[in-house]
Amino acid sequence: MVKASETGGVKPMSIAGRFIRERERLLGMSDEERKWRAQWLKDQQLTPNEPKHVPELYKEKYNFIRRAYKAPLDKLASVLEPTLGHDRTVKYRYFTGKFFLGLYLTLGAFYYFKYNSYDWTYKGGWKVMHSRKSVLPGDPNWPEVSDKKPNEYADFGFSKNTLNL
Repeated sequence: MVKASETGGVKPMSIAGRFIRERERLLGMSDEERKWRAQWLKDQQLTPNEPKHVPELYKEKYNFIRRAYKAPLDKLASVLEPTLGHDRTVKYRYFTGKFFLGLYLTLGAFYYFKYNSYDWTYKGGWKVMHSRKSVLPGDPNWPEVSDKKPNEYADFGFSKNTLNL
């Protein structure tokens, strides 16, 4: 698949000319070049009604699914924008989305490890094993001896099965 050209097939060029670099401007400019530079800087300023929001462009840029999951935070941002201003609202919207995504992933991992613990009947999945607490000389529980029998290590519930094997 061929990517569409961002310039419409025309080779891109700089409209700033050589005076975009400060060193070039310090070398000296003629009166005509100063006039051109002043007009160029004036042309870079946006009018109060820019940038213009085009709803059709938004629909073309984002598909239905993406628009659907962006809608709640977009609605919240539109309510907060008159109070906070555009720049702060964009930042808060961005970090709020990342926070809820992180929260969702954390709670999902917590649920998985709590309710999908590995046992001997599973063929796959993550094996979550807990190490024995280390007890060093000088600790109040020294010498703590494990109450497990050798055949109970890495048992994963096999010894408690109710099947007739």
